This record gives sequence, structure tokens and C-alpha cells, in this order.
Amino acid sequence: MSDTEQPPAAPEADASGPVVRKKKMVRRKPARKQVEVGQIEKKAPEQTGQTFNVWYHKWAGGDKYDSYNVKEKSQSRVNIATDAGYTRADGGNNAYICLFFARGCCPYGSDCSFLHRLPPDQASLPDASLDVFGREKHADYRDDMGGVGSFTRQNRTLYVGRIKEGRNTADTVEKHFEEFGDIERIKILQSRGVAFVTYVSELNAQFAKEAMMCQSLDDAEEVINVRWATEDPNPTAKVAEHAYLVKQGEEGIARGLDPDFVQSVREMDELEGIIEPRVPDAGDYEEGDVRGAKRARVEPAAAATANASLPIIAAAPTPAPPTQAIGLLSANALDSLKYMASLRQAAPKAAAVKTAPAAPTGLGGLAAYGSDDDSD
Repeated sequence: MSDTEQPPAAPEADASGPVVRKKKMVRRKPARKQVEVGQIEKKAPEQTGQTFNVWYHKWAGGDKYDSYNVKEKSQSRVNIATDAGYTRADGGNNAYICLFFARGCCPYGSDCSFLHRLPPDQASLPDASLDVFGREKHADYRDDMGGVGSFTRQNRTLYVGRIKEGRNTADTVEKHFEEFGDIERIKILQSRGVAFVTYVSELNAQFAKEAMMCQSLDDAEEVINVRWATEDPNPTAKVAEHAYLVKQGEEGIARGLDPDFVQSVREMDELEGIIEPRVPDAGDYEEGDVRGAKRARVEPAAAATANASLPIIAAAPTPAPPTQAIGLLSANALDSLKYMASLRQAAPKAAAVKTAPAAPTGLGGLAAYGSDDDSD
């Protein structure tokens, strides 16, 4: 063998089929160390009492120091574009976000056992009683609407106070808060320095609350106050929030069920008149029903190309396609359900027609048989 060896030739495609190419892997950047160990100076709250309340993070009996009313700017702030990256948690060992990454002060970087990125989808978290950082929620909110939050209500709105208003306050708030997720709406209370920011996902609201606490917007001297917003008393907002929760619940249940089972339940609801029947399209026909599929494709085209000068004549209704087995139910089962539904609709009409009661004889006029009512 010579000193200069040739590289091995690429594998050729045999007669069985083409060569399968490996998918190119995209390597993500590692998470950056936001601070060095010991760089952040942790200040203990000033002692104003004898007992320290870990729930409100202050001394009992004194309101001189409150971490949610303090006007000291945070020493760090997260930058998603430069700080986010892969960590040890990306291997599937942990699905929660690093709390110190959200605050911009994680000294571990890629060695952290928590995720360093924006919150995942709501359905990907294993426990709904924990927030996006893995902290336990509580039954009630704190009096100052701070802390982790409550598991009794899905809160997607943040209260942002101590804002120095300008000409474009809404744009300024959106510019600083949209970094942490999609925003549904922003409401500004003029001349009060208050904004309400509603995210599409509750997890993004949890992340933004920790990331923007004691930060500043465009004015370097301001220190904003971020808390959970109370429930909106507006009836329209309550209806919209209820509809949103119902939609999220239906989507979550549908993801965990068999599509064929969902389709069968929908057909039963249509037969009983609970929901409106869905108009079938060309994709609903089976592969063997060539005539039905062809009719579904040809009839709209024929109607569009009809001559407008011809008189309009009401067309006869198209006969329904034969009942076929869809999902878990066979054709005979669907026919039986239709018959049962017709009997159920006819039952109230038959019950409304009653024969006149016979005249009481003997002691029947004194009291009804087996009655305990005094009116009898």
C-alpha cells in the first residue's frame, strides 16, 4: 500500500433501491453563562420584626420593606437572543425552565439542569399544579398578587405598574414584553402609569413576570412593578375567557383520544340533534365510492359555469349517499341509532296525548292511593 491512501468510495445504490441519505443535524449553541459565581450581591431584607414571613418575604409586624414595592433596579436581565441555548435538561431529564435564567443571573450556562429557553407548549408540562419553573402553585393568590400564583384560575394577564408614560406607551410596553412570547392584547390606563399585558399562553406570562420584575423600559430611571392581574370584572371579558378555556380543554381532550372515536361520538350527537350536522365534503367518501366522490367534484364546477340567462329552477334534492361504516360504528349500527333517535323524538308527542281519568267510585274521592299530600 502506498503512503497516500485514497478515501473510501461512496456507497453505490444497489438494485433494491436508492441510497438513504442521513439527515443533517443542526447543532444548537450552548447556553451562555449569564453571570459569574458571586457576581450578584444578594441583599437581605431589612429586619423590622422578630419573625420572618417566607410567604411574603418580609418581617412580620413591619411593612417598611416589601420586595414588590422596592424601587431598586434588578442587577441583571435576560436576553433571549444571546443567553438561550442547550443545557443538560435538553436530553429529556427536565421539562422546566431555569428561574435564574429568566432573571438573567444563572452562572451555570450549559451545565444547568434546567432549560435555558422560552417556555414550551402548555401540554408538554407533566403537572398542571406547577408553574413553568417547577414551583408549586397555591390555592389562593397572595394579598399583593405576587408570588407563584394559584392553580384555581388560569391567569394570562400581568399588572405592570410605575410606568413613566410617553407618547407611545403601548408600543414601548409591547417592545419589551413581546420578547417573552406572543401577546394577545395590551391595555393602558392613561395618567396612572399602569398597563395590563395579556399573553396567549399562561406559561409565557409566568416567564415574563419573573424576567421583567424590577426592570426598566426605555427610561433608565424607572423601576416597573410586575404582578398578577386580578380577574377582569367586564362581562364581555369573562365570556371571552370562558370560551378560550373551553377551546383549550376540547383541544387537550382531543389530543388524547382516538380520532375514530371522536368522529363516532360526533355522529351520534348529530343523530340526536345535540349539534348541527356537518356538511360532508369530497374527502368524506370512501375510496370505493367513486360516484359519490365524482359527484362532489363535478357539481360545484357545473353550478359555477351555468348560463346566467337561463331561468332559475329549484333543483331536486340530491339523495344522500348510502350509509357506510365510519370509525367504530358499522352501517347497521348507524341505521339502528337513527331509528332509536326517531323513537326518542316521537316519545314526547305520544306522552302528551292522555286519556281522561275515570270518575272515582266508592272511597276513591276521599284521597288518592298512596298519597301523602294534604291537598288530596
